[in-house]
Amino acid sequence: MTIIKLLKAASSLVRWGPLVQDGWVRSHLEGQSVDLNGTPIPWITYPAIDFLSERLPRLECVFEYGSGNGTIWWATKSERVRAVENDPEWYEKMRKVLPSNVELYFEDISTGTGYEEKVLVDECYYDVIVIDGRHRNNCMIQSLKRIKPNGVIILDNSDRIEYVQGIRQLTASGFRKIEFSGFCPIVNFKSQTAIFYRSQNILGI
Repeated sequence: MTIIKLLKAASSLVRWGPLVQDGWVRSHLEGQSVDLNGTPIPWITYPAIDFLSERLPRLECVFEYGSGNGTIWWATKSERVRAVENDPEWYEKMRKVLPSNVELYFEDISTGTGYEEKVLVDECYYDVIVIDGRHRNNCMIQSLKRIKPNGVIILDNSDRIEYVQGIRQLTASGFRKIEFSGFCPIVNFKSQTAIFYRSQNILGI
């Protein structure tokens, strides 16, 4: 019996059903962020994924701090995706599997602020900026310079105390915050993903 058949059979169990249906069991076993069918999904909380999946329109451009299966997922939602990665080995791995509408950059975080400022690479303004990499406080500050008026900023692990400075900067700049707590792929503990938005936004909040 294949892994997908085993997982679908397990979904009938009351205890494990929701985790199997969301794809958590498969992602945990395989060590990568995928859904029940093995399709790449973002490494953020399942409630946030569900919310975005229901509300996202077709996007023009997305920027992502950090890269992975979420980059592949965003590429299916947007005409163009840009992502910046600081790990050279992961960068080499990802650039071989990313679709053609993704531009992936490498930046060494030990040599200055090029990583955080990669969002400023040209005059492009983004529908969505995803912050799930390094130096997140400064990434939030830099994102304010390139988010569209109706764009949204997504911060993963928003419950961590070390990100309070950046969160305060976003809210002081007129962004509201909605939080999604719950399990996320691969790991066996709950986390939190926050979406920051203005009154007129692409998600219709």
